[in-house]
Amino acid sequence: MEKSLEFIKRNYSPLVLAYLGDSFYETIAREHVISDGDCKVSKLNESIKKIITAVSQSKLIGIMMPLLDETETYFFKAGRNARNTHHSRSAEAVEYRRATGLECLFGYLYLVGKHERARELFLYAVTKQEEIEECI
Repeated sequence: MEKSLEFIKRNYSPLVLAYLGDSFYETIAREHVISDGDCKVSKLNESIKKIITAVSQSKLIGIMMPLLDETETYFFKAGRNARNTHHSRSAEAVEYRRATGLECLFGYLYLVGKHERARELFLYAVTKQEEIEECI
């Protein structure tokens, strides 16, 4: 399913990439929360909420930003700046737009087959966020 950069830019709107990226991001997040082994689903749901909400995604993309290359930054900004009529009840507009940018980035990474890069960015950000929370 790998596609070229130009093909993606021409044929996929940022919101379509975000739609795909939302699913890919959530799969990576779910893999992360079950990585320690079996546990109660209710505990898994508590853990996953900390990393898949728009507010959490907005924080995590802020941590990832210094690691993004030029193309990755392009797709984040394309998603962030896309005209979206949907609004989250639990997040501010800026947070929701940044979360959409993160999802667009992950949609791009999925389509070009950079799955390990997506996991690397995710793990880096989640680890940094956990370190920040421990200090508070």
